[in-house]
Amino acid sequence: MRLFGCSHDQNGARAPKALSVVIPAYNSAAVIEQTVCRVAERLAGHDVEIIVVENGSTDGTADLCARLAAGWAAGPVSLTVLLSEKGMGNALRAGAEASRGAHVLLTADDLPFGFDDLDAAERLDENGRLPRVVIGSKAHPDSQVRRGALRGTLTWGFAAMRRVVLGMRTGDPQGTVLMDGELMRELVPDLVEPGFLFTTELVYLAERAGIVPVEVPVSLSADHDSHETRISRADVLAMGVGLFRLRARHRDGGRLAWSGSASRG
Repeated sequence: MRLFGCSHDQNGARAPKALSVVIPAYNSAAVIEQTVCRVAERLAGHDVEIIVVENGSTDGTADLCARLAAGWAAGPVSLTVLLSEKGMGNALRAGAEASRGAHVLLTADDLPFGFDDLDAAERLDENGRLPRVVIGSKAHPDSQVRRGALRGTLTWGFAAMRRVVLGMRTGDPQGTVLMDGELMRELVPDLVEPGFLFTTELVYLAERAGIVPVEVPVSLSADHDSHETRISRADVLAMGVGLFRLRARHRDGGRLAWSGSASRG
């Protein structure tokens, strides 16, 4: 399959990796080792790199990640551990910049959807229809995501704000993101959001380049499904203000060096 198979750059040379999986890790000591092992098992035998980016943890995550990297067995699935400033966006940016994959997956430290996103992308790829941007989307009508009243209200309200403020058509730009690696690395220099809005900014710029992300259904794992959202009303308000900041930052279209590459999508 093209997603995990041999890949080549524009000059015909073999790319170092077919897929990069970027995992931000903040106070993730309870889950990060299991997550890394699950990813490695799922992608065993493929030309894949896992990039874990620790970002200011206070619970021993950094030491645990260092031990994982030191004891990692050589093989087609490699492990790299990086450090960044605190913030999910800072971590994802560092991982994306360091990635070498023909495709890059931005996911979470506890795999909230398991591998639903990758499974869906592989099915699209088998049919020769792998888009340049695939999102594991809670907003997809076939997604299995039970929400409490607060979670549902906050999700609906923030989606409405994205559409009004930014004109975004993507239902869930804060899901997991699988993107053409060349495109992501060209977009990264324009991304400055340090926190939860990073993937929203990424998908926003992709949309502005004329790319229509394909959202695929996901099922929230039982441990996520059982608790209420950890995002507060204050967090949503801060992200809402951030949407106006994001719009102002990119009102001139931003850097256009990537427009030729993006137009191919």
